[in-house]
Amino acid sequence: MIKAVKGTRDLLPPSTEVWNRVESVAREVFRAYNYHEIRTPILEETQLFARGVGAETDIVSKEMYTFTDRDESSLTLRPENTAGVIRAYIEHRLDQRPGVQKLYYIGPMFRRERPQKGRYRQFFQIGAEAIGSESALVDAEVIEMVVELLTRAGLSGFHLLLNSVGDHNCRPKYVEALKENLRGKAESMCGDCRRRAETNPLRVLDCKVEADQPVIDALPSILDYLCDTCRAHFDAVRKYLSERGIPYEVRPRMVRGLDYYMRTTFEVVHGALGAQNSVLGGGRYDGLAESLGSKVHSPGIGFSIGEDRLVMSVEGEQAPGGLDLVVAPLGEAAVRQAALLARDLRRAGRSVELVEGKLKRAMEIANKLGARHTVIIGDNELASGRYALKNMATGEQQNLTPEEIAAVLAGNSN
Repeated sequence: MIKAVKGTRDLLPPSTEVWNRVESVAREVFRAYNYHEIRTPILEETQLFARGVGAETDIVSKEMYTFTDRDESSLTLRPENTAGVIRAYIEHRLDQRPGVQKLYYIGPMFRRERPQKGRYRQFFQIGAEAIGSESALVDAEVIEMVVELLTRAGLSGFHLLLNSVGDHNCRPKYVEALKENLRGKAESMCGDCRRRAETNPLRVLDCKVEADQPVIDALPSILDYLCDTCRAHFDAVRKYLSERGIPYEVRPRMVRGLDYYMRTTFEVVHGALGAQNSVLGGGRYDGLAESLGSKVHSPGIGFSIGEDRLVMSVEGEQAPGGLDLVVAPLGEAAVRQAALLARDLRRAGRSVELVEGKLKRAMEIANKLGARHTVIIGDNELASGRYALKNMATGEQQNLTPEEIAAVLAGNSN
């Protein structure tokens, strides 16, 4: 038997109902904040991620699905989508459009990670990018939108973590301080940290190896190295969040796993996910467009939600929507009227299942499907024009016209 590839999975009902509800909520929130959908290719040139995400990151060095195409070009299944969105922004000259460009996406990403709870090799992200402004007000609005989205999706008890990672003016001094501090200490750390200590010291702060944490906790804080401009920007972000009543915790060693971040970085964690508890992450990337070839300064900030993890967190709290009605025609003469009734109710937005055969079987299916009502149409019902509508929760049964049945179902759905 052929099975799904390791690290991938089939999403099945009723779980897909929760996925659809989460995505519907996301679209509603994005619309309220004037974000518009962008759909980029799943395949991109490998160089896009090497230059954008960072050649020394784990994503590029270890986790990407990369292959050589027939024309000898190197292609990669997208491991994240910010670089792809910025590539599209540059290629299609979206900087020519008025105002901040607010874009969102929903779709699959691919990384060859070790499969674990809430983490898959094909995973799904809901993300957004606001491109064209350096304002701390935009940072706060993006984070506010994140909180609104998670709350409307049904997630509670989550925590917002916040930091600033400086910019090209002040971060190099911090990197040098990390290098100096790690000399003589990195040798006792994991292999990745020993390599990163020389090639990309910021990535040492991403290490999740428990034995390395005492060394990491003793490293200098980037907040002590921020230039005046970055410090003022970070103070403004914090002020705007406090004014909105959004609680947060400053985490000075949170740098996120992508090289393009600068200034504001943030993460949302949730206890239901265990050790790997991050639901989403984001941050500012003011130099990314230029690193990908843009001749126009295009500062931006964005985030991506791990949809797999978000759904896992809210799934237990959101019961499946259930079926409005099972229609049970008894005999050939009733089938035609049953089909017409089902059609009309479906057009009105009701969910309907038509079950032919014996009444006992129809009632069993109605119970298994969690139907709220069953309507029975037999010879007597056809003769009177009033069908037997049964409330499956209370057992109450009424003989109603098709119009009255539609009104009852409409009232129950409101």
